[in-house]
Amino acid sequence: MTTIEHVTLEVADPAAAEEFYTAFGLADRVRVRAGQSPTNGFRGYTLSVTVHQPSAVRALLDAAVAAGATVIKPASKSFWGFGGVVQAPDGAIWKVATTNKKDTDPSDLRIDKVVLLVGATDVAATKAFYVGQGLEVSKSFGRKYVEFSTPSSPVAFGLYGRKSLAKDAGVPAEGDGSHRIAVTSDAGSFVDPDGFAWESV
Repeated sequence: MTTIEHVTLEVADPAAAEEFYTAFGLADRVRVRAGQSPTNGFRGYTLSVTVHQPSAVRALLDAAVAAGATVIKPASKSFWGFGGVVQAPDGAIWKVATTNKKDTDPSDLRIDKVVLLVGATDVAATKAFYVGQGLEVSKSFGRKYVEFSTPSSPVAFGLYGRKSLAKDAGVPAEGDGSHRIAVTSDAGSFVDPDGFAWESV
């Protein structure tokens, strides 16, 4: 099965970005490199952090904001759990969430999973592309959502319709230019139908 080692974000100030992701507790799963490829609006992806309980959501969001992130959606309860969305100083959009609505151990701040969701223009076609690259599907809901099997990966991966993903993040779906992200994995080097680059480990 495919293993995603980390994602690499293209940023204007690598030192500041490294400081942010260390403060945010994600330095082991997110790498940064210098670059200022033209980009405008929604970059077509979100990164999500799933944790065990609401107190961990608040702690991570507070750490992100203290390190320079901007709040897009304040932490709040919903029918699926508890979460919020911030935008990092480098422009990446991060969602922090839990399916639990109550705390069981307020001291438990561990990160359960980091998930890269790509906003696909055509989910079915992009799913077929990734299957052709050797990725295995673990969940699929028609043309709406796909989750791939990466059980040993520090970063999980899925597809969502672009407009739906932007709505979930709380931002307009419009955007163009560079995604400013690359996925490093053992699946090889390629570019998907929406222009997302994968790089070999």
